[in-house]
Amino acid sequence: MPYELGLQLGLIWEDETLSVLLAGNLARFEARAVVVDAQVSSFPTINLAFAWTQAPNVPLILGQANFFFEFDVCFFRARSEFEVRPKQVG
Repeated sequence: MPYELGLQLGLIWEDETLSVLLAGNLARFEARAVVVDAQVSSFPTINLAFAWTQAPNVPLILGQANFFFEFDVCFFRARSEFEVRPKQVG
């Protein structure tokens, strides 16, 4: 999660103490684990986990932690579309 977005959500860097190791070109940046209440489309609010970093120009990436555990996502490559729906329990 980009640093500025975390600030907009009311997160305080110094209050988040659980460190997360990033890989690749972000490995040199410190990151903190955060969990936020999120609403995707009209679905009920859920907790989503993110690695919040101070690295500049970082995209918000859904799926790194628990997004795909909460939602089924279908990709339609030929149409450049995707569909998201809550996981079916059972």
